[in-house]
Amino acid sequence: MTRVAAIDCGTNSIRLLVADCDPATGELVDLDRRMTIVRLGQGVDRTGRLAPEALERTFAACREYAAVIKEHGAERLRFVATSASRDAENRDDFVRGVLDILGVEPEVITGDQEAEFSFTGATKELTGSDHLARPYLVVDIGGGSTEFVVGDDHVRAARSVDVGCVRMTERHLVQDGAVSDPPSAAQITAMRADIEAALDLAEQTVPLREARTLVGLAGSVTTVSAIAQELPAYDSAAIHHSRISHERVREITEWLLRSTHAERAAVPSMHPGRVDVIGAGALVLLAIMERIGAEEVVVSEHDILDGIAWSVA
Repeated sequence: MTRVAAIDCGTNSIRLLVADCDPATGELVDLDRRMTIVRLGQGVDRTGRLAPEALERTFAACREYAAVIKEHGAERLRFVATSASRDAENRDDFVRGVLDILGVEPEVITGDQEAEFSFTGATKELTGSDHLARPYLVVDIGGGSTEFVVGDDHVRAARSVDVGCVRMTERHLVQDGAVSDPPSAAQITAMRADIEAALDLAEQTVPLREARTLVGLAGSVTTVSAIAQELPAYDSAAIHHSRISHERVREITEWLLRSTHAERAAVPSMHPGRVDVIGAGALVLLAIMERIGAEEVVVSEHDILDGIAWSVA
């Protein structure tokens, strides 16, 4: 077993996994898995730059994670940065800050690399499963981008497109500096059109409709699962490999898009950092399901973070 640490720094959140990995058996044992909402991508779509306060929130989380990694004695660390830092003019400030705190440079990976890691993390334990038809379509709905990957045991095609829960919220649901509470029909229509255009783009590269099983990753999808199960608190064990029907996803999405901030915040399984962006994330999921005719989505708590850990091991 090799003890490794993996950090995934996205547009909305930064996450840490410290795990023991056995490449020979495919076993990955979590020692510490945690997530912090830092909104690194705050305003990037509009300004093209990482905001100073967003950088400081991210560096504070890095200092916390450095202590955890040291405590567990991880032999290797890989830090992967995704959409927000890929897009920003001042990403060198981000790189220097992470290097000072953690001793490694963040790898600002491409969307295609992001997709490969997501697929490995989500499907490594599904491969050879008798009850799930292949090929899989793995969709990782992040803050700034969504990754689409079709594959069996290995990736056949992948594409990253610039629709995510934060980017769609900031682009379509913000008016006079605040998120609409709730959004108007016109705002929702414009957002849906943007998502559909992105799906058109993804289909140029990835045969989305050939998939037999849809696997959904990341916070928007796992939160929809928690709501569907009416969980009294966020419960990773209950969410991992849960299945949500298309009809239930549609009901939840419609409710999220007509609810107020206070109503969404009152959902016991809702992370405070997702309250304003979950409606957009759920709509991305619904649009994907309707595009490919999926009757259900299989939800995975194992995603790009696990794929990064495997790449280190």
